[in-house]
Amino acid sequence: MRYDVLIIGGGPVGNYLANLLARDFKVAVVERKGSFGGKACTGIIGAENYERLGLPESAVLNKLRGAVFYSRIQSFEIERKSPQAYLVDRKALERWLAERAVKKGVDYYMSTTFLAFRDGRALLQRLGERIEIEADFYVGADGVDSTVAKAMGVQTKAEFLSGYEAEVVGEFNPDFVEVWVNREINPEFFFWVAPVSEGVARVGTFGSLDSFHRFLKIRMLKPTSIVEFKAGSVGFGVRKPWVSGNVALLGDAALQIKPTTAGGIVYGMYCAHALRKALLDGKLQDYEKGCSFVKKQVNFGLRFRRVFLGLSQDDIERVFEVLGSPEAREVIEEQADFDDHLRTAKAILKRPKLLARLIKISPAIVRTLL
Repeated sequence: MRYDVLIIGGGPVGNYLANLLARDFKVAVVERKGSFGGKACTGIIGAENYERLGLPESAVLNKLRGAVFYSRIQSFEIERKSPQAYLVDRKALERWLAERAVKKGVDYYMSTTFLAFRDGRALLQRLGERIEIEADFYVGADGVDSTVAKAMGVQTKAEFLSGYEAEVVGEFNPDFVEVWVNREINPEFFFWVAPVSEGVARVGTFGSLDSFHRFLKIRMLKPTSIVEFKAGSVGFGVRKPWVSGNVALLGDAALQIKPTTAGGIVYGMYCAHALRKALLDGKLQDYEKGCSFVKKQVNFGLRFRRVFLGLSQDDIERVFEVLGSPEAREVIEEQADFDDHLRTAKAILKRPKLLARLIKISPAIVRTLL
């Protein structure tokens, strides 16, 4: 069998790309698993981008109007009248995208593992037998541990963290996600509590399993109230090049991931549009240029993360005092963008009083935001 484009990886970004390409190319998707979903993924996506990308209302589990930020000793709340982010059922999203792609003529090879490239073809393992598929272009959308990236021989400079998330039964405010920052419990990342409903929330972090269990106790959530537990990994950094010959990387495989929150679905979908344009123009080398917005966001996030790792918990308490001030909350509530953290930072820095207070805490914070 021969295709114009073979997409390796049937996650949300790979399936989204399949939909974009189906009208103009003969497309196939290879997916290692036998079903969709299953990956540890909180699934919080900015409401504006979710709708702009044409994603389904049916996959939305909850609509979030704001967030409550907790440090060791204080907290502040950010709230808007309309939903700012959606909590999404990733399995439902992937399945919806795949079904649409199939109706558009895309072929799916489920329970099929990519092994290597051989003589210009993709060598695959499918249901106990090895098969080869030839395509004009190949796209690796196969996640952080991308086999396609390894086959391309790309260079990776990144920080990899283990992640843990559980669905826990308890009592939650369904309108607000909780963000807990306490480096004495977890020096690697923050904790999140994302409510699915009043009675269930997705609770997680990146770092150690021990820190995850310690947080459950602090949040007064019982380990025996966990009804689902998942583990995974994330990579913050740079993987290059994204294109080599007729092979391109997309989504988590290209580390198109926000180092601030570990979210990658929206950035991957943005880059899917850039990749489609490059393929239509016959200029695959222009793909990375079309992802300039995502590259800027990732680079900003990496700088932000370096500053975070250099702050003590006392420094974080002082940052909370600034961000929890009425002036800062007003800026965030009016101008913050869920998927454009650089824009949010610039909005804060335009306020002289906030800028001066942040400089007193750490000049590095301001240099990073600038």
